[in-house]
Amino acid sequence: MDCITLAILVSISQVWGAVTAVPMSVEVIRMKAIVEAKSKQLVARLNKIQVPPGMTLTPPADRLDGLSSVVTLLDGYDKLISDSLNVSQVKAEISWLKSYLGQWKKGRCGEAKANRTSATGGALQRLQSQRSFVLTVGIEALVRVKDILTRMLQNMEHLDKC
Repeated sequence: MDCITLAILVSISQVWGAVTAVPMSVEVIRMKAIVEAKSKQLVARLNKIQVPPGMTLTPPADRLDGLSSVVTLLDGYDKLISDSLNVSQVKAEISWLKSYLGQWKKGRCGEAKANRTSATGGALQRLQSQRSFVLTVGIEALVRVKDILTRMLQNMEHLDKC
């Protein structure tokens, strides 16, 4: 193969790659815009919830390692938030965001099971073992959701990885 043929093939493959990537990029941009808007709205609601004075998040923070971990963490914390906390709107928004990201993950990443242990190895797993303290666990779960969303908003690239 001569140099001219090789240069033409490389150029064609670059153009083809750019052409086929454009529709996905538009989808990704749209998805991220929706997720960003909903996440900001949810963080604003979470900021209005009163937490005990001086409550801070103790390490370990949950690892955000792609779309699967975000969905797994939102699902886990959503289940820990007690209805007795009177935050049904917040729970509905967490559930909507979890479902939206779950559908996106299913379409983009396939049906492969996520490595749930890596996503639940931190604070979520600790809270799940303390379910008997319903109110305390629920409040911390709300604070953890806010932390996850805040970190995700700071680095939306977490959503690019399955």
